Amino acid sequence: MNASTPRQSPAEGDQDAELLSRTARDLPTGRHQFHKEHLMARIQQLQTSQQEEHGGRPGGPARTRRLRLPRPAVTLPALAAGLAAAVVAGVVVNDGGGVADGGVATGPGLTTEIGAASSEGVPQLLDRISLAAAASGHPTVEPGQYVYVESRTADTFLRTVGGTTTLASHEPHRRQVWRSADGTKGRLVDPAVNDSAEGETLSLPDEQGNTPVADLNSPSYDYLAGLTTDPDKLLATIYKETRGMGNTPDQQAFTTIGDLLGESYPPAELYSALFRTAAKIPGVVVVDDAVDAAGRHGVAVARLDEASGQREEWIFDRKTHVFLGERVVQVKRNTGTEALLKPGTVVFTSAVLKRAVVNGIKETPTASQEG
Repeated sequence: MNASTPRQSPAEGDQDAELLSRTARDLPTGRHQFHKEHLMARIQQLQTSQQEEHGGRPGGPARTRRLRLPRPAVTLPALAAGLAAAVVAGVVVNDGGGVADGGVATGPGLTTEIGAASSEGVPQLLDRISLAAAASGHPTVEPGQYVYVESRTADTFLRTVGGTTTLASHEPHRRQVWRSADGTKGRLVDPAVNDSAEGETLSLPDEQGNTPVADLNSPSYDYLAGLTTDPDKLLATIYKETRGMGNTPDQQAFTTIGDLLGESYPPAELYSALFRTAAKIPGVVVVDDAVDAAGRHGVAVARLDEASGQREEWIFDRKTHVFLGERVVQVKRNTGTEALLKPGTVVFTSAVLKRAVVNGIKETPTASQEG
């Protein structure tokens, strides 16, 4: 989670705030340049319209919010993707009744003890994780098949009601994602995004007939299958494709790899190579104890984003080194409104429960299909 540069948000408009709050929970922060220009033009258009409605002048001062959002790696089509692409660091809030919460209960901010971090043993741990990944093997996703990922997620966000901003959270809940091998078909079922049991489509093309090309920011299985597995070349590719995103190139590279661990199913050789690639990123540390959204304890590979004061942690089983999930924890104090995100706040947490290849949308895996 990165890209904490302030952006202007159209939070004054209830309809647009609701759209942003829904899409923000679907998109990874700091990963998107796609549709950025479209978003900024839309924000300017909204601000101009709102100012004119209230007798103001276009171009006048607007409120700026710099909030943090969770970032499961699923890209929604059309304007939703564009809007969330450049909304940085938070679920959008508004003064007219808060965010759209879907079918998930909300509560106070999530908290945890901050685990001690050390740079010692990072290469050795990532090497063991890489070897375990190589031994596990991943099935090939054939045309017409879908990657299915079921997880448990929760998040903490800043919420403004009646001019007062407080911390709130979506309680841990089930999330299901289906993505076709080529990335053009899919479905998301997440009550924090849409309280319909049917969820919503992720299929492309969008309403304008555009089919975005898969890349590291929105990868399909087919795209991942074409990536190099050489750690040096892979890291160079990541730096190149994510140039200008995030707070620093190193943090963005770490985040990009983390996104691939969560809601994708990389081919076996690439999956193993991702960990050897992460070992080459400066600033990576080991956190001796971390807990995923399902309450499972493990050891974490982590990196601190100095700009936001948040640490992204990839959590692994201590014995088998299987990836369990991830979380983002506030470990340093901020100023302004973000000071509400005190050290120990869990900004985002997830636990991967099932990952498999299935033959259709809405199909869930049998025990033999699970990876």
